[in-house]
Parts: sequence; C-alpha cells; structure tokens
Amino acid sequence: MTTATSTAGNAWLKKVRWDENGLVPVIAQEAASGDVLMFAWMNRDALARTVELGEAVYWSRSRKKLWHKGEESGHIQKVLEIRLDCDEDVVLLKIEQAGSIACHTGRHSCFFQKFEGDDWKSVDPVLQDPKTIYTKPKKTT
Repeated sequence: MTTATSTAGNAWLKKVRWDENGLVPVIAQEAASGDVLMFAWMNRDALARTVELGEAVYWSRSRKKLWHKGEESGHIQKVLEIRLDCDEDVVLLKIEQAGSIACHTGRHSCFFQKFEGDDWKSVDPVLQDPKTIYTKPKKTT
C-alpha cells in the first residue's frame, strides 16, 4: 500500500461519494481468509489517516471522534489494500487482523450471529473475554 504524503484536498479523497454526514461505509475483510470481520464508518480524516498509517482508523459515530482500531485492545488492523466499489460509495479494507480478534465481544468477526429457523444463533466462539481486553490500568497517585 502506498502512503499519501499530503492528505488534505487530494483528488483520491474527492472521488469517494460521502453521504450527507460526510461518511462512507467500510467493510474490513481479512485478506488471508476472506472473512468479513466488521463494518464501520469513515470520514475523510479517517480514510486519510488509514492511508497515512497503514492501519485502520474509523469514525466512531457514537463517540463522535476518530477511532484507531486496536488503540485500547491491541487488535490493530494492518491495511494491505483499499478498494472502492463501483458506485464509489463503499470502501473495502483488506486487512491483517492482529490477535485474530476484530469484534468487541472477543470474537474473530462481528458477524457471529447466524439466522437459523426463526431466531439468531451465536455460531462463533468467544476467543477472549472482553473484560480482559478492555481493561485500563488504574492510575496510582
């Protein structure tokens, strides 16, 4: 993947069809397995930072800020390739997932629920208890 030296106003960013909130949907796909690991959103800054760092940076709609995937969990997504769909309104990241966990539930993929019969069933195991992933060390005074 090439790194953008100057991200402000680059033509490649202008080609993306951003929604009315300045966002684009993003799919993170594990390059080696082809597994779809997660869905998220990016704004221009997030996509530019992703190109700059070579690691996935998303826009958190709930927190209203950039979110460098793995900043708390250590489950960084190394970006190997970035693709734009035919309508130029969806981004696909082909990634290498650190720690084999992409989901905040401690699973490999966020798509662990499968519709069977008349209900959703969890079909993928928890690889690590989320309580052990998202613990911040307590500050000592």
